Amino acid sequence: MNVAIHLTYSGFAPLVISRIGNDDPGKELLRFLQEKKVSTQWIQIGETYLTGVVKADISDKNEVIYKIVEPAAWDYIAYDEQVAKLVAVSDVFIYGSLAARNPTSRKTLLRYLKLAKFKVIDVNLRPPYYNQERIEVLLDFADTAKMNDQELEEISGWFGWEGNEQEQMQALKQYFKLQLLLVTRGEKGAAVLAETGYQEHKGYKVKVEDTIGSGDAFLATFLKNYLQQEPIQKALANACLMGAYVAAQKGATPQIDLSKFESLPSAL
Repeated sequence: MNVAIHLTYSGFAPLVISRIGNDDPGKELLRFLQEKKVSTQWIQIGETYLTGVVKADISDKNEVIYKIVEPAAWDYIAYDEQVAKLVAVSDVFIYGSLAARNPTSRKTLLRYLKLAKFKVIDVNLRPPYYNQERIEVLLDFADTAKMNDQELEEISGWFGWEGNEQEQMQALKQYFKLQLLLVTRGEKGAAVLAETGYQEHKGYKVKVEDTIGSGDAFLATFLKNYLQQEPIQKALANACLMGAYVAAQKGATPQIDLSKFESLPSAL
């Protein structure tokens, strides 16, 4: 959802596929998305389970700890033929590994993945909501993957891939036949491995307010630049810049004046 909001800021018109409960938090969430001008047409409303809640501990601003309450309505996203048709014609289909924690949403997601043309996974290894087999299946479908350096290290450990970060990235990209692999490093920037080779960016130093949503802003900004066929290095630099900007603000989706984007390093 955060990725969709940031893509909307950039002039795209993403559709969110999810499910909420028929409750006050669900209604508040719909209002929030409507204010952000994000379509809510394909967000299902269920009667059995409550709207999803995530409790965030931001006592350490650089390392937020999440408790993702379950069960939640988004664990029970039903397959929809109309949505399937939209997935099949979409330029990009973005999915998070957390969406596969429950069998119902997982089954729906896998059906959509078989239809999508260009698939981007945001890997979130949040214990206890994942296992190696499930992550492997989701990575098998992906054309592009985004994860942080700790997640890269954990996945590399599953396969016994040793060496430095770049070597682990190469092993993962090759094993899962990815076009692009993005690895974020928090305050130390990020790296990308593409068909054209490996590049990295040292990131931007900011006074951190909280890191919630900074990875989503990074991914949305990289995809925006990539879809507009900007050079990979520029896409990576702009993604790091937007991730830093969001980390310096409260909340996951602060509004930004894109006309001032190039001056952000001095502003930060």
